[in-house]
Amino acid sequence: MKISARNGLKGKVEKVEEGPITANVKIKIEAPAEITAVITKESVKDLNIKVGDEVVTIIKATEVMIGKE
Repeated sequence: MKISARNGLKGKVEKVEEGPITANVKIKIEAPAEITAVITKESVKDLNIKVGDEVVTIIKATEVMIGKE
């Protein structure tokens, strides 16, 4: 499956909770995982980000989708 989004994390479904309209799907993410963030050069400078730093990745999204082949 090819899509333009680059924030895909592979994993295995661990739990499905179905409600009257929506369902919650719990997915265990495979490790090791890698995330690429596109941020401004100003942010890199302000946060003094460099190779080897320990950081927290925060994903901001209006929705999370699931794909299956």
